[in-house]
Amino acid sequence: MQLISIVVPVFNEQENIEVFYQQVCTHMETLEYRFELVFVDDGSKDGTPLILERLAEKDDRVRALVLARNFGHQIALTCGLDHAAGDAVITMDGDMQHPPEMLPQLIEKWQAGYEVVQTIRVNTEGVSWFKNFTSGLFYKMMNAVADVQVAEGGSDFRLLDRKVVESFRRFKEHARFIRGLIGAIGYNQAQIEFVAPRRFAGQSKFSLKKMLNFAVDGITAYSKLPLRFALYIGVLFGCISMGLTLHVFYIKLFTNDAVPGWATLTASFSFLGGLQLVGLGVIGEYIGRIFEEVKQRPLYWLRDEYKRQPSERPD
Repeated sequence: MQLISIVVPVFNEQENIEVFYQQVCTHMETLEYRFELVFVDDGSKDGTPLILERLAEKDDRVRALVLARNFGHQIALTCGLDHAAGDAVITMDGDMQHPPEMLPQLIEKWQAGYEVVQTIRVNTEGVSWFKNFTSGLFYKMMNAVADVQVAEGGSDFRLLDRKVVESFRRFKEHARFIRGLIGAIGYNQAQIEFVAPRRFAGQSKFSLKKMLNFAVDGITAYSKLPLRFALYIGVLFGCISMGLTLHVFYIKLFTNDAVPGWATLTASFSFLGGLQLVGLGVIGEYIGRIFEEVKQRPLYWLRDEYKRQPSERPD
């Protein structure tokens, strides 16, 4: 019988885990597949690790990997994919916004021959217009500048065939944008739309700062356009600066109006200086990512792992 792995990164989700576990078991037990739940605790500060340890002790289908610190959602997902043993692997969040009742639909698509089944979030209940607007804007920007296309509304709720997981594990970059990696990895892909419900409990851990970092990771991982844009802007305003310099020389040599032009020159130089700093910032962002990659540090490391030992299993 084939095995389905369900990878679930969690961070301070003590109010959601047991309900999520019960719902997943309810829907997976109706299917003719074995399954395992691979939780990855991303450095939680609440009771999440204790709940995971208890679930792993009572159910040998549950395995909990506890990271040594908070590495971020994308790295936690990577850790789960590295340790999942299934013929197919489903990744999803544990806050109930990725509905467990959709699991049979993903598996049905896989049975039909699709090797990547990607869910597309068409709406999220209870989310502000600002978050919806910025999310849509990010995907439009991403698809405009990147070398790969990412479906608008694409989430980290997806099914991957074992061969796709093995291909994914060959990617070693630290600044990860998994939606882009899966979009670029190829294979036979299908999409399923869904409306994300409200969180069952607690608050979203995806702050504005994390959203901005996620957006920068996505764009810089798949596009050199910001560098080229900085170059083009530099060339354009370099030409303008040359024109201003000739103008200054003309004023100095052939007129007596040098002092009245001081404000114009000051404003121009300040503007150009600001553009140069922006260009240096863009270049610095890419150099910083090169610096992180060349150190070749491990993506993550574990503090603990919880699973029922074979000797503890009932006959």
